[in-house]
Amino acid sequence: MSYGAGGVSPPSFYYRLTEDIRITVRPTYLAGQSRPAMGHFVFAYRVRIENVGAETIQLQSRRWLIHDSVGGGTGEDHEVLGEGVVGEQPVLVPGGVHEYQSYCILKSRSGYMEGHYEFLRSDRTSFRAYIPRFDLDAAAHADPSQ
Repeated sequence: MSYGAGGVSPPSFYYRLTEDIRITVRPTYLAGQSRPAMGHFVFAYRVRIENVGAETIQLQSRRWLIHDSVGGGTGEDHEVLGEGVVGEQPVLVPGGVHEYQSYCILKSRSGYMEGHYEFLRSDRTSFRAYIPRFDLDAAAHADPSQ
């Protein structure tokens, strides 16, 4: 698939609904902070977590799988586990929203991320809400004049 001038544009956002939790992700390539000649490609992503259900919930932890297409073969996969998101374990009431921004650095121009969040209901039962797989593609955001 071709991106850029005259080509097909990548989606500006990705979303997935699981267990009444809607997760939307908007990735962006940060050309000004990247150093392609050094294999340093920086991507930011904004995450919006919406509780579209009728129950109050709390985000407990996260799991990310980051795939870097480095090497041309199968690439490299990295798993990131941790409590909360950017130091917080937000409580989401019905209709509540939590947004945050983070970043990742790849060694190649492209890859993808996906994962899940673990939530806790008021009755102390837990469940997973899945983060949609989203593409990280520096070429899709490249300036065609370069």
